[in-house]
Amino acid sequence: MNIKKEILFRVKIAFAFLLVISLSIIYSIFDLQFREGEYWKSKSENINFKFDNIKASRGNILSDDGSILATSLPFYKVAIDPSIASEKLLNQNIDSLALLLSSFFKDKTKIEYKNNILKARKNNRRYHLLNRRKIDYQEKKELSKWPLFREGRLNGGILFERKDERFRPFSKLGYRTIGSVDENNNGTVGLEYSFNSYLDGIDGKILTQKLAGNHWLPIYDGSEIQPKNGYDIITTINVNLQDIAESALLKGLELNDADYGSVILMEVQTGEIKAISNFSKNKSGYYTENYNYAIQGLHEPGSTFKLASLLAYVEETNRSVDDSVDTGEGEFRFYTEIMKDHKSGGFGKITIKEIFEKSSNIGVAMLIDDTFKDRPQNYLSYLKKFGFSNNFDFQIFGSSKPQIKNYSDSTWSKVSLPWIAHGYELMLTPLHTLTFYNAIANEGYYLEPKIVKQIKNANDIIKEFEIIAPEKIATKNSIKIMKSLLEGVVENGTADNIKHSNYKIAGKTGTAKKVVNGRYLNRYYTSFAGFFPSEDPKYSCIVVIDNPKKYRIGGSDVAAPVFKEIADKIFISDEKYFTEIKDEEFKFSFPQIRSGFRKDLIYLSNKMALSNHSTNESDWVRTKLVDNSIYWEKINSNSIYVPNVVGMTLKDAIFILESRGLKVSFKGKGRVKYQNIPPGKLSKNFNSININLG
Repeated sequence: MNIKKEILFRVKIAFAFLLVISLSIIYSIFDLQFREGEYWKSKSENINFKFDNIKASRGNILSDDGSILATSLPFYKVAIDPSIASEKLLNQNIDSLALLLSSFFKDKTKIEYKNNILKARKNNRRYHLLNRRKIDYQEKKELSKWPLFREGRLNGGILFERKDERFRPFSKLGYRTIGSVDENNNGTVGLEYSFNSYLDGIDGKILTQKLAGNHWLPIYDGSEIQPKNGYDIITTINVNLQDIAESALLKGLELNDADYGSVILMEVQTGEIKAISNFSKNKSGYYTENYNYAIQGLHEPGSTFKLASLLAYVEETNRSVDDSVDTGEGEFRFYTEIMKDHKSGGFGKITIKEIFEKSSNIGVAMLIDDTFKDRPQNYLSYLKKFGFSNNFDFQIFGSSKPQIKNYSDSTWSKVSLPWIAHGYELMLTPLHTLTFYNAIANEGYYLEPKIVKQIKNANDIIKEFEIIAPEKIATKNSIKIMKSLLEGVVENGTADNIKHSNYKIAGKTGTAKKVVNGRYLNRYYTSFAGFFPSEDPKYSCIVVIDNPKKYRIGGSDVAAPVFKEIADKIFISDEKYFTEIKDEEFKFSFPQIRSGFRKDLIYLSNKMALSNHSTNESDWVRTKLVDNSIYWEKINSNSIYVPNVVGMTLKDAIFILESRGLKVSFKGKGRVKYQNIPPGKLSKNFNSININLG
């Protein structure tokens, strides 16, 4: 074959191949440009434009009087579209703006801010973040008046990117109950989580454009869908009562070096929770709220449960609580197990009332075992009637259900009944215990606890949580007996250390050994549950303090004082009850300062609304009480005689004695109660004087 022809043939084939490929490319370009052009144009627009959410403003959580417990406040990142402003407008304002930015954020110089803005404009950037710090609404208003910024988004290119943040005006008050939100402003625990669907609102929509740096810029073209803000939650929490409860609990925990504690305060007639607090010690030794023990913490309640056992006993037998029972010498065998009383040597023969007041484990267990051992299901039915089997639909998610053995359970034994009788072999939350005690205070009517009253949109009520019709758990007479037993505990029994002279507290102490790894150890779960004033109960309350480590380990010494502090502070702040204290209980007595500088004493007396009169203009005076009015008697500070300084403050006494040329020595604290040189002696005869304070 001719080599030249062969080469020529191969060149022709290659040319034909290249021609086919070229024609194919030309066809593809033509097809892409004209036939599929609209498709790819649309596709490109979809990639660079999208609808983004406009986050709805989260609703408020409010106290019972409308005080804000949690709200959302707007914060803003400050950015600019450097391409918007005209050359003239930018040049006129850039120096002033850069100076203000430098002075406000204090992170860059004026020159740096100026150069950064100009560089972004030169590079045709549509978005330039001026500073990562977020500013509040008031700061935004200030910045909106600055050069260039005051021209707005359309002329000046200013961009305020809003992001709401949750704010709690009362800081950590009721933290675990109110709850918290995550970075997306969604509730994580507490009321924030439980009512998230109401608080969260419905997000709006806005068209955004993708810019360099994967930043999406909102396009305000009128197509946006405005968000629907979240609803407000009206709680039953009272800020003042919450503060009282938290302060008292924290004090009790620190005093006893306890692991954790909780308090619940409930309004008797409504079941509304007015305060709920939980503290636990962290690794650093500080107490914080990180778990809601009040509604989730299951424990063997101990002696506070004896009230339920005695109510079941009285309802079943109708026996008098004045009947006697021989409780023995402090130890008693129930079938295979030995039960002990907390008093060495036991209580011997005592009345049923005394069994409760003295908190005899053996006494209560005897009564229940003798009455129900052949029909334990009857006893358990009473407990169910009293609300201990209720897993009531509490408004905060995550509340624990009581754990009480059933007669048919494989773990049931003969000793189960006497042990349940005094608060063991069952698990309750503080909330379930308190709800039962509240029913006793409420004349036997059981109310499910409530912590949210309403859901509102401005002034419109979206949902109202009304009181569910209360159920009667026992007869009127039985309830009356239980109240008297609870009063007896405070008047004559294990809680007589919290007895008050102006009002009565009704309640029961509890001290239960804790189970650790299946064994009972010398660690204690202490509690006190009750209500006040017992004659006309307004509040019920439970205090739980777990594992106190100081010398005090009983509910009477650990939990009960916390209860009393809460009750005392509420009582004296409640005008209704305070005014009911008889006038004769308040005998008039003049304040301890009996003499001193006249203007100071007049000021103090006026502040205390005490009637006072002055018959002279002397600087130094002594008090004289005449018909509940105070008169100021002259003390001659210029006299040559030693003055009477008894009753004066140390400051006043030193001043007036040294004015007589006397050197003063003192010991003690308080006010002057003794001077070694009697009043009336010539001052010149002495160089010094000793005074005692007390």
